[in-house]
Amino acid sequence: MEWSVNNAFKSYKDMEPKSTMDMVLIPNMDTIDIVLGSSEKGNVVPSAKPRKKTMTSVYLKYFETAPDGKTRRCKFCGQSYSIATATGNLGRHLSNRHPGYDKTGENVTSSAPQPSTTPTIIKKPQQQGRAPQVDYDHLNWLLIKWLILATLPPSTLEEKWLANSFKFFNPSIQLWPGEKYKAVFREVFRSMREDVRASLEQVSSKVSIALDFWTSYEQIFYMSITCQWIDENWSFRKVLLDICQVPYPCSDSEIYNSLVKVLKMYNIENKVLSCTHDNSQNAIHACHALKEDLDGQKMGPFCFIPCAARTLSLIIDDALRTTKPVIAKVREFVQELNASLDISEDFIQLTTAYKEGSWQFPLDASARWSGSYQMLDLVQKQAGKSMDAIVRKNEEMLGNRMLLNTAEKNVVNIVHNYLEPFYKVISEICVNTPPTIGMVIVYMDHISDTITTRQPPDWLKNPAEDMAKKLRSYNNQVCNIFIYMTAILDPRIKCELIPESLNSENYLEEARAHFVRNYYTTPFSSMTSGYSSQDIEDGGAVSFAEEIARKKRRASMSNATDELTQYLSESPAPTKTDVLEWWKVNSTRYPRLSAMARDFLAVQATSVKPDELFCSKGDEIDKQRFCMPHDSTQAILCIKSWTQGGLKLKYKSTEIDYERLMEMAAAAAADISSAGIDKKQK
Repeated sequence: MEWSVNNAFKSYKDMEPKSTMDMVLIPNMDTIDIVLGSSEKGNVVPSAKPRKKTMTSVYLKYFETAPDGKTRRCKFCGQSYSIATATGNLGRHLSNRHPGYDKTGENVTSSAPQPSTTPTIIKKPQQQGRAPQVDYDHLNWLLIKWLILATLPPSTLEEKWLANSFKFFNPSIQLWPGEKYKAVFREVFRSMREDVRASLEQVSSKVSIALDFWTSYEQIFYMSITCQWIDENWSFRKVLLDICQVPYPCSDSEIYNSLVKVLKMYNIENKVLSCTHDNSQNAIHACHALKEDLDGQKMGPFCFIPCAARTLSLIIDDALRTTKPVIAKVREFVQELNASLDISEDFIQLTTAYKEGSWQFPLDASARWSGSYQMLDLVQKQAGKSMDAIVRKNEEMLGNRMLLNTAEKNVVNIVHNYLEPFYKVISEICVNTPPTIGMVIVYMDHISDTITTRQPPDWLKNPAEDMAKKLRSYNNQVCNIFIYMTAILDPRIKCELIPESLNSENYLEEARAHFVRNYYTTPFSSMTSGYSSQDIEDGGAVSFAEEIARKKRRASMSNATDELTQYLSESPAPTKTDVLEWWKVNSTRYPRLSAMARDFLAVQATSVKPDELFCSKGDEIDKQRFCMPHDSTQAILCIKSWTQGGLKLKYKSTEIDYERLMEMAAAAAADISSAGIDKKQK
């Protein structure tokens, strides 16, 4: 017997007078009409002449005889029937109200209904004195939301013990089979992808894309494509376009073909200004092929750049190479601290007594930069006495392998000091989201100076040379006119903070030519009207001096090229300035230049979020990606990203109102609780 949304409420509709209903719109599942033969509130369904029943009927164990001996009550919902009612009616009651029970009293495995394109208005009856009904489609849609948020495949719900747990709560609960969940996810993915495509059609500026790659446990090579732009309100917008399964052998041509397919599907190939890749050679070659393709079609300028975060990660790996054995010892010690409350409390007391810093548990023991640097921190901040004391006190359990000698502690101190500038830079780009390419170039220039000016000990010279080589490779890839224009449009950078390798008089002239060629002809009403949009926002309530100043600014920009000259002639904004907010405020002063800034400031300096690469947060993301089966990867990861970005989960043409579903679930739980209390009182 299939259970659907309509089934759950049809019986209410048949038995109760019409009243005001709470309503919520969700997709309907194929319905099955239910004819309930019962006697209730005078609504008696005629039946054949009652047959005398014996108490051996399998249905009677689900009903209890009332004290008056005239009626039987359902043990699940309290529905009453005459003692003379045929057991066939009792069986129909169980089948309609409590599916999952057959004549033998055992659970029935029934096929779940298939989705329908017709939305259904679900009515929540307001009844009194009757056990509440549960809509199991509501439960299944809530489970879908759980799978999305937890990044779990639909096969999770096929686990027998999970289903049994629901049955323990309510034996009549019927979960959809795994194939049904997969079909729903595929349809939700298709429906939401159409919304993403529609939103991208409304984007008036250029967009930038970023590529990320990983391999699953099934040895399937995936590529994620993310799109970013700046909207008219000067807000960063970011959306995951797709998770592509790149065919074997995963070469540059396969990456290129997969990328072009996605760009054409969203119809944005003529809007793409840049692509940030993961520094791999195959990705570089694929981006080069895309550039040749776009240049040949005269789509406009296009540039591809390496990920600054991954470059920093590779450089740091070189620096940590010589200290890996020591870090491994400290990490093992930290894992023991995190695992034992007694040991961690002893450690806190000892560090307080020895004045060796304040530590918050659990300590970060990940193998990423955040965890490795904390291992160095633990030793460098002179927590050695506390560590030694803890190891010696628990020697029987921990052994003495975690004890560090003087030479090891000295190595840690040197590497810690050497990497301190990296720590500061990484901390900045992790909290400055998203970091502009201009500021990242300044940070990388600082790292370059650090490596070249410091004299490391002999055992660190080879890693330092490898670090410098990777940094030079990055600088060579970003030293071009495209990155120069992106950097100077950051009001904190302009020309003053541009690194020497990037600061060229020819670049400035090329930037001016690009500005005139691509942004000069666009008309702006603010250039000709008596008052700018800023005046309108101020409601005309501007001072006389401010009015004069604004008129002079407008007069000074009669020639479009003067916008760039005027902009660069002013001092850079403070480094703490919100770049987009600065342009939002000053866009009326530089109407044409601000259009160029909207395009170029969307260029992404990293192909992944820096905190996902450097912090333990990335471990969870990698685990989810690695463990996701191929039949769920694209749908689950895309839907999760889209919902986190603000899109409503949609099934075909209908949005799923999860807030309303949760309200109804809470109300149903309260009704169940109230019904249980009333039953006990009776």
